[in-house]
Amino acid sequence: MTTPPVENDLALLDRLAEARRELATQIGKRIVGQTQVVDDLVTALLAGGHVVLVGVPGLAKTLLVQTVAQALDLTFSRVQFTPDLMPSDITGTELMEEEPGTGKRAFRFAEGPVFANMVLADEINRAPPKTQAALLQAMQERTVTVAGRTYELPKPFFVLATQNPIEQEGTYPLPEAQLDRFMFELAVGYPSREEEEQIVMSTTGALQGEVRPVVGGEELLRLQRLVRRLPAPPSLVQYAVKLARSTRPDDPNASANVKKYVSWGAGPRASQYLVLGAKARAAMDGRAMPDLDDVRSVAKAVLRHRLVVNFQAEADGIPTESLIEFP
Repeated sequence: MTTPPVENDLALLDRLAEARRELATQIGKRIVGQTQVVDDLVTALLAGGHVVLVGVPGLAKTLLVQTVAQALDLTFSRVQFTPDLMPSDITGTELMEEEPGTGKRAFRFAEGPVFANMVLADEINRAPPKTQAALLQAMQERTVTVAGRTYELPKPFFVLATQNPIEQEGTYPLPEAQLDRFMFELAVGYPSREEEEQIVMSTTGALQGEVRPVVGGEELLRLQRLVRRLPAPPSLVQYAVKLARSTRPDDPNASANVKKYVSWGAGPRASQYLVLGAKARAAMDGRAMPDLDDVRSVAKAVLRHRLVVNFQAEADGIPTESLIEFP
């Protein structure tokens, strides 16, 4: 595979920065505020990562995902996770069909909702582990295996999940292996008073903002490849690895609080996502090389769901984010 000419990459970098601005404009037609969440979500999409959105009901998490899918002109499907949801309800299943005329019977694979560019796993923690596990192969390998046959998922492919942090009845904690496959965990907070007034004004009238697609699937794939081609200085890689390793209680660089409150820290996938996220953040600003500030800007979103705290942290009311310290 030949490397594209530099001038093509520079033009693509300008296009990426322009697309970021256009996306923000289109998303802003439906979503009031949440600027940081939108920026982080676009960062993950450019890096090819999955995202879990955590917030109380009514904060437009589902609407945000739908709006992003429209602005990116991607196929979109929504799966409402419930305790009785089966794995085949997500991946699809084989159906026995009879051919007209011949009467010959054969199995045909009926694709499930996971066969879309953007899959919204709504309230993902409401399904039992067996069903949650149906997403593991799709999220990691972008394929689905049913009845011994493997099927490719559309490209690009993202899983965007939502979680309600205050309702625990009828929910199942996500397995650590699945949490680790999400690039970011984004906390969706309450809007300010001014933003909430604007939300009420814009959603209780007859007119609603119309979202125009600004980036197609093929162009998004080109932008993702550009993000990966951006050079990462050795000092940045070293910093990202040191930051991830500092969350592990047995590491020499771990702080006293990490040693006291953390049972398990972030794995190597966190280091990869820190670098990828930094590259995407730099590209969004039209810069051809990420710096340490870019790593720090994505660090909490990458690390907050990868730290497993112990009982002592829960008893002392220590928030996970406070244990993320920059070296």
